[in-house]
Amino acid sequence: MPGCGLYAISDGPRDDFLARAEAALRGGAVIVQYRDKTTDRGRRADEARALRAACARYDARLIINDDIELARTVHAHGVHLGETDATPSAARAALGSEAIIGVSCYADLSRARQLAALDVDYLALGAFYPSPTKPQARRAHPQLLRDARELGLPLVAIGGITPDNGAALITAGADFLAVISSVFAAPDTEAAARRYSALFTTSIPKP
Repeated sequence: MPGCGLYAISDGPRDDFLARAEAALRGGAVIVQYRDKTTDRGRRADEARALRAACARYDARLIINDDIELARTVHAHGVHLGETDATPSAARAALGSEAIIGVSCYADLSRARQLAALDVDYLALGAFYPSPTKPQARRAHPQLLRDARELGLPLVAIGGITPDNGAALITAGADFLAVISSVFAAPDTEAAARRYSALFTTSIPKP
């Protein structure tokens, strides 16, 4: 895992996917998650391989959303798992000891505690603000980040995060800000990524 920074999540399928991903990487994204819920395995594999190469050029990490087999096929750095996906132990068995395994904890500190006791590498918490990607997502308060610091794992904040509200989440304890539409759907993806990346050099240090 990188120390901290922008965690950009793709919103495919889209024709300009790779160009947008490259722009996010130029803007400073340290992790890019490939998120595509379609069933076109050939296209998804091709895109994920291309993204793996792009991440290598920028020394960033590629995480695959939900799909352990795709992560293994394209030699991604890891996988992100939600509550209805495979278990962390299954991902670890398939991807090996060096893989990054992240898990969604939503707004649930109890879930975060349970998952932190397993072999995982980061905890994703949120949604902290209304999200156009998941408008019905459970809402979290920044205090959740403060409480989760005791778990000793990197924390990823997600959900409606903007350059204006992201600094408060870093101050509360977020190591990474996960952003989808505000980066991939921005008029200027690189500039948007730079605004998020800059927050990690200007925010008040977290507790």
